[in-house]
Parts: sequence; structure tokens; C-alpha cells
Amino acid sequence: MGTDPVVVAVGGNTLLGEHGSGTIEEQLDVIERTARRISGAIDAGYDVVLTHGNGPQVGNLLLQQENTTESPRLPLDVLVAETQAQIGYLLQQALDNEVSTPTDFVTLLTQVVVDADDPAFEEPTKPIGPCYTESRAAEQPFETRRVSDAPRPYRRVVASPAPIELVEEDEIARLVERGGLVICGGGGGVPVVREDGLRGVEAVVDKDRSSSLLASTLGTDTLVILTDVEYAYADYGTPDRRPLRRVTAEDMRTRLDAGEFGAGSMRPKVEACIRFVESGGERAVITSPERLLDALAADAGTQIVA
Repeated sequence: MGTDPVVVAVGGNTLLGEHGSGTIEEQLDVIERTARRISGAIDAGYDVVLTHGNGPQVGNLLLQQENTTESPRLPLDVLVAETQAQIGYLLQQALDNEVSTPTDFVTLLTQVVVDADDPAFEEPTKPIGPCYTESRAAEQPFETRRVSDAPRPYRRVVASPAPIELVEEDEIARLVERGGLVICGGGGGVPVVREDGLRGVEAVVDKDRSSSLLASTLGTDTLVILTDVEYAYADYGTPDRRPLRRVTAEDMRTRLDAGEFGAGSMRPKVEACIRFVESGGERAVITSPERLLDALAADAGTQIVA
């Protein structure tokens, strides 16, 4: 140990089973496999700060709330906090079982400050939770929008404001300096605003944007975003698609501005990587969990550099 920490962001969808049902058995199986990849990096000497997504898990909690009338509905910020504990517990336990070197693991509930006047609150765009028919959507106490041509094409949409500050950033830094492995920023962090103190808001913060902010705040050299593909691709979805291996942030921004990356999939990952490198980071990497160790050695994944 003793190296500069590496921030590794794990996607919420990569924590579900291959069939996407999200049963606890499937989640445990996938999390154990993911922990095995991360433990390989830890055993190789990397100090890892781990973040994770939570979209499917929050969706399951929302569905559970809709299927019961015996308990009150909880606001979205509380559900994000619940999934931080749920996923953090499963990851922490799996890593404890996998890592061969003595390591302290800590799951830290993390709040992320957003601007109450962020334009995102005026135009909610992030779909979450279950799908509805048009008639069911009209009955809901929140804003819904048509998002597909499926039989149930409507979903709840919420704001996704930009993260400004990690409330617990000093605590995270102290834990890292002590040599612990920190799991934090789950689901992008619990969204809060500062108004005579902290107050939770109905929103979701993009996990990759929060991870980029965390990496910059900690002064790390490397940000790794794990997803279900080994590379970001040029001309994705065409016969001419090709993996992007080592590219500059400037080149990636040109491709981003040209609309090469899907808005709901690769685009936020690329944006977060560019932001990190342009803020002084040495490199940002997009790859799959299976190639994490190779990607840290610059032998796999899309390596975005200054």
C-alpha cells in the first residue's frame, strides 16, 4: 500500500445478475465476482476508493413502495441512503472475504450538495422506478414522461443536478490516509442543498459525475469507471465500430460534441472522464470489471489522458 488512491466507480447495473432480476442470490453472485476483480487490484498494491451506482436498486424500492399501502412512502433522498447501506454492506462483506492483505473496509454514508437553483430542477429528465401505462401514469403524485414505445411507456422523471461538494469529503480523505478502503458516494450520493443547514431533495445525482468530483477532491491521478464493456467505441452500433484505446480528453470532447456517445449510457461516463482529466487528473479509464487490473496497468480499456 501507500500509493496514491485510485477511485473506482462500479455501475449499478453491473451489480445485478445476468437476467437483471436483481434477486439477492443474483446480486451476491455478481458482487462476489466484482469483489474478486477489485481485490486483485488491492492485493497488487493499489489503494482503492470505491463508488457505485444504485439505479436498479432504487427502482426496486420504489416498486416495493407502490405495492404496499401499509407504510408511508419515503422520499427519494432517503431511498438513496438506504441503497448506499445495502450495496455498501454487500460489497464490504465480499471484499473482506476476498482480499488477502489485512485491510480496513468502511462504508461511509455520503451526502452530495447540489444547487437549489440548478436548471435541472426545472426540467426533470432522469427516468427512475417502474414503468406505467398512460392511465396509471396520470394517477401518480409525481411527474411522469413517455420514454419508450413499450406497452407501459411512462416512467417517473426526476432532476439530476450537478454535484458541487461532498459533505463528508474530509472524513473520506482521513480514512484514505489511514490506509482504509472506503466505499462511498453510493448512487452519486444523497442529494442535499444548503439552506440554513442541510436538507434532502427529490433528485438523483449522476454517479460518474460524483466520482469525478471525488477523484479531483482527493487529488488522485486515476479515475476508473467500470461498465459492461471493455472500451468506449467510436462509431458504436455500426459495422465500423472500433475500440478507443488511448485518446486525449480533447479528442473525446470532439467526439462527445459530435454526438458519438449515447445520452443514457456512455455519454455521462465520457463527460465525467473528460471533466476529471481537464481538472488536473492524469488519466481516466473506462473498462469492464474483468479488465480492471490490466486497465490500471494501461493494458486495457479506454485510457483518456491530457
